[in-house]
Amino acid sequence: MSKKERTAISPTRNEDYPEWYQQVVRAAELAESSPVRGCMVIRPWGYTLWENMQRVLDEMFKETGHKNAYFPLFIPISYLEKEAAHVDGFAKECAVVTHHRLEAGEGGKLVPAGELDEPLIVRPTSETIIGETFSKWVQSYRDLPLLINQWANVVRWEMRTRLFLRTTEFLWQEGHTAHATEEEAIEETLKMLDVYADFAENWMAVPVIKGEKTEGERFPGAVNTYCIEALMQDRKALQAGTTHFLGQNFSKASNIDFLDEKGERSLAWTTSWGVSTRLIGGLIMTHADDDGMVLPPKIAPTHLVILPIFRKDSDNDAILEYCREIKAELESKVYHGRRIWVEIDDRDLRGGEKMWSWIKKGVPTWIEVGPRDMESDSVFFGRRDQGPKERKGIGRAEFIDSFTGALDDIQDNLLARARAFREENTVTIDFKDEFYDFFTPENKNQPEIHGGFAMAHYSGEPELEEKIQSDLKVTVRCIPQTDNPEPGTCIFTGKPSKQRVVFAKSY
Repeated sequence: MSKKERTAISPTRNEDYPEWYQQVVRAAELAESSPVRGCMVIRPWGYTLWENMQRVLDEMFKETGHKNAYFPLFIPISYLEKEAAHVDGFAKECAVVTHHRLEAGEGGKLVPAGELDEPLIVRPTSETIIGETFSKWVQSYRDLPLLINQWANVVRWEMRTRLFLRTTEFLWQEGHTAHATEEEAIEETLKMLDVYADFAENWMAVPVIKGEKTEGERFPGAVNTYCIEALMQDRKALQAGTTHFLGQNFSKASNIDFLDEKGERSLAWTTSWGVSTRLIGGLIMTHADDDGMVLPPKIAPTHLVILPIFRKDSDNDAILEYCREIKAELESKVYHGRRIWVEIDDRDLRGGEKMWSWIKKGVPTWIEVGPRDMESDSVFFGRRDQGPKERKGIGRAEFIDSFTGALDDIQDNLLARARAFREENTVTIDFKDEFYDFFTPENKNQPEIHGGFAMAHYSGEPELEEKIQSDLKVTVRCIPQTDNPEPGTCIFTGKPSKQRVVFAKSY
């Protein structure tokens, strides 16, 4: 491959990480900015990736007894006002509809007309409107548990946006459940946290820490919030999914009550949980490199790209037929619940240029097939996790037989690589000065230091967490789930601490 054909991402991760991220999104053709500020157009490669993630998660939800439904995009403002903490938490992010039609004004401009009797909020999350619906569906203990999921879009009016990570409109799923007892609701909350962690690690190849959020980081209106936290390559944390035990707060606000087995009226115990297209941002920042995107095979839009190499016109038809035969053989196989997807790239481009376009998109594997390969009944095989220099010739039959094993090896390699990075950038800290040094550059002219995961004892006061955030832009990412909590002394106050927590800068 010539230097002209090899076009790496510029700038690199070390040179300018935020801009590197944006360039990977564009080079991989995942998404692009839209004419509407803060919103994005998800391109076919990116949307197929989301569909694959959606398919796996949807199966996981249904295996745990949940059913899909759909609820309105518009929420009466009075619904949000019912739960004070909830409306306070989302008020600044709400998009509000106040009129229902447009009329021609001066100069041909359209002006809003037909003011609504009650303003409508464009869905930032659906607890309130789903709670109103649940109050009609739940009448008796026999109606419980009620396990509902919805795939939808939401709008949160963000001032500073970044494709996939933080956009005004994004796609997600939100689970909402109602239960007869507190114990069942807590069990549901933790079960779905396990589902998210399973998906992140075993499908996305992203290692995560499961834990509970502090009081200051809880979902508005929740009793407890749990999360999975991942470490990105710039050593910032990404909250990749959350589950919320809502207690009876939303049941009180929405009148979700029922006749229990004793014939007495009781309030239901509710939960909610969700992940979004932010997961694609997490994939990029966990696996991508300075050559572009790197995709785990289990959720990649395409598993293999075949690149026919044409030397003279008389060979073209035979080479293409050879490629189609390989494609047909592979697509008859099943890989983790779906058939293997293969593309033949027969565009009229130089071989190196075609290969590099797929490297930037992160396709897990590719083969090159030229006249000599066809004659020897072989292929020239490359893996995205190893790079183009590691390509090798392999017999066609051996390649077909070993292909799913190679995909599993790539998947395992990506997870192991990400785990190793997290371990290298996780430190145990026992002193306040050491903690501040870990997250602080030596002088103001240095680039911002993100540090990584700091495991430290913390006594839990919200005021203390606010001060640390003000000083360092660092928060408690979670209180990790552990069977053996290590009691100690808070490194900031000297007060008793039940266990170490995870501190980090975050997205």
